[in-house]
Amino acid sequence: MSEDRLDKMRLELRRGALVLAVLASLRQAQYGYSLRKSLLEHGIDMDEGTLYPLVRRLADQGLLNSEWQQGEGRERRYYALSPEGVELLEKLTQEWQLLNGALATILETGK
Repeated sequence: MSEDRLDKMRLELRRGALVLAVLASLRQAQYGYSLRKSLLEHGIDMDEGTLYPLVRRLADQGLLNSEWQQGEGRERRYYALSPEGVELLEKLTQEWQLLNGALATILETGK
């Protein structure tokens, strides 16, 4: 298999998971760099060119609240789940768990 094909499939596989990871990470307010660092500490490497547009899109959809706060000598925009974001995270988590369980069974049995 070509490396290019693998990269495309890997990207496809990661897309939905990244949204879920960002939503779950924003249960507590974080600014962009702290969010990226937190994701990386959990094994999810997300470059800024992917993370910041995703966070802005989620905020535009009403799933995140944001506010400017003074932190470590400078202002930073902090993001956290809105009530709609909390509700969506709960539903997506359930969907993820069901899908993950089904995939685990398929991958284990090969059927």
